[in-house]
Amino acid sequence: MQTHKTKGIVLRTVKYGETSIITSIYTELFGVQSYIVKGIRQSSKKSQGKGNYFQPAAVLEMEVYHNELKNLQFIKEFQWAYLHKTIFFDVTRNAIAMYVIELLQHSLKQPEANPELYYLIEDTLKQIDIGSNTLVSNIPLYFTLHLGGELGFKMQGDYSTTTPILDLQDGNFVTEQPLHPYFIEGTLAETISKINHIQFYNDLENIKLNRDIRRNLLMYLQQYIALHIQDFGEMKSMIVLHEIFD
Repeated sequence: MQTHKTKGIVLRTVKYGETSIITSIYTELFGVQSYIVKGIRQSSKKSQGKGNYFQPAAVLEMEVYHNELKNLQFIKEFQWAYLHKTIFFDVTRNAIAMYVIELLQHSLKQPEANPELYYLIEDTLKQIDIGSNTLVSNIPLYFTLHLGGELGFKMQGDYSTTTPILDLQDGNFVTEQPLHPYFIEGTLAETISKINHIQFYNDLENIKLNRDIRRNLLMYLQQYIALHIQDFGEMKSMIVLHEIFD
């Protein structure tokens, strides 16, 4: 069977049998794929430490076997594509990375490839790993907005005196309050408009928000994603994020 080289970001890993794992990975070439990795949990010298590669948010370089007709694929070789310096050890950065990963678990319903989305995820995780505290605190807002764009429902328009209301259901800035309850206005709508137009992560350092505003914005943005993705479900990492936001 033919092999392919692809980068991938680990989304979830579960134990399988006595010594193996099944891991869900968002790959650059194939989108979301499930892989079985055999013998990785053995206590032998060869297997020692290999399980660390399959922690959620790990960024891997892999050589994989791929069969379109199968739901479970195999990995031939794997190594770090990028080795995090802080994400696996720093409580705050880990919580933010886990929010990104859980958001993807809830949002990616089909396996199709989207290289642009792959690069958005990889770049976001790198910024969480090395960025300043202000930048990192704003990443969940930035990533949630841009994820919507990559999945086909980019927020349209701008906050202005004539369009001061953000309709979360339609995903655009409007003049009057819609008839449904899914909208925001005022400072919150203006802040989302600013973040929506940020192209470079470093610009997130200029968005100064307090804890409550960040919480509210994230709650509304999650609602926005949930309105556009069927069976989105409940995000557990939100509770942790609310605790660590300063």
